[in-house]
Amino acid sequence: MITDTVTIRKAKATLRDVERVAPLFDAYRQFYGQPANPELARSFLQDRLERNESTVFLADQGNQTVGFAQVYPSFSSGAAARILILNDLYVVPGSRRTGIGRWLVTATLKHAEEVGAVRVTLSTAIDNFAAKALYDAVGFQPDTSFHVYHYALGR
Repeated sequence: MITDTVTIRKAKATLRDVERVAPLFDAYRQFYGQPANPELARSFLQDRLERNESTVFLADQGNQTVGFAQVYPSFSSGAAARILILNDLYVVPGSRRTGIGRWLVTATLKHAEEVGAVRVTLSTAIDNFAAKALYDAVGFQPDTSFHVYHYALGR
């Protein structure tokens, strides 16, 4: 997808693409309270892409990557079908409220259709009002049937 000045494209498992998105992925993790760790961000992304365990969409503006979305494949036992988890969406502060987040979500939804997924699911922080407004505007519906639980394993 190409707009006037922004190109949305699928990242490749190349050093160039990993190096472009790793600083944004590190900033995304920091947004959610994790300590800065550029090497962890780079190696995690590289592993996901090389192993084909996620799909990453990049928003490139000129020679700069200004946003990304990362989606993981999964399955729904109830629907007996493929689903995707939109786990990460991040746009650099100077490029927010320009439509880039929406374009990244749109690319993710198009990808979901292409791979035959029946649903895209996501979660965001309760107080992330900007993200919630975007997801509402695109057509995501909050879950009213299930509570989400987590069990942390000593790591």
